[in-house]
Amino acid sequence: MIYIRSLLYYLIFAPSTIIIAMLVLLGRLFGRDFSWWVSRLWGWWSDKLLRAFCGINFVVEGIENVPKTPCVVVCKHQSTWETTTLPVVLPPFAWVLKKELMAIPFFGWALYALGAIPIVRSNPRDALKQVIEKGTAQLKSGRFIVIFPEGTRVDVGETGNYQPSAMMLAKKAEVAILPVAHNAGLCWPRGTILKYPGTITIRVLPAISAEDVQAGKRNDLLSDCEALIEAACRDLGA
Repeated sequence: MIYIRSLLYYLIFAPSTIIIAMLVLLGRLFGRDFSWWVSRLWGWWSDKLLRAFCGINFVVEGIENVPKTPCVVVCKHQSTWETTTLPVVLPPFAWVLKKELMAIPFFGWALYALGAIPIVRSNPRDALKQVIEKGTAQLKSGRFIVIFPEGTRVDVGETGNYQPSAMMLAKKAEVAILPVAHNAGLCWPRGTILKYPGTITIRVLPAISAEDVQAGKRNDLLSDCEALIEAACRDLGA
């Protein structure tokens, strides 16, 4: 039954993604902000389908910790779920993501229209340059930046190799860092289409202020973020 429910989700969600991506592209005619609010339909619709077919819902803890001004969001990456849902939870932002995603018809084009920052992971030096240059520009324009510091999805209970690009960007742009943890991998694990019923918790942790970012050393900030996120994930059972 779980397989059938999961398959039904994809059969509806996949074509819906194409339609919403086309609407995002059309919405760009009315400005970037309009396109962003159209893109939130993707997360909203995914949530409705997950609730209806898979018995998955979510709650948000600590939403009051989101700064009023743009910052760098550092988020755990266990699942595809957070990519669909973060736009519903956070203020307008730009993703830092692997360049290959931009080549996906409609979906990748919509990401480009929304100001996503593509990087080539096999070229770390250029990737860091892109993150800092384009990320700083996006932050100055009023957008938050979302980075998955592990670079790829990891299984529940695992910790990836946290990279310092988010810390370096926050220092350069003189903004805060917002750690985010969740347990989405319990319901939507990587590497399978199966989705298991339950409640996903996304926990927004207290931000590291811009002042503390400037005062701290890059590696210390990275260690602090990793410790905060991983401790919260363990507390959430993931």
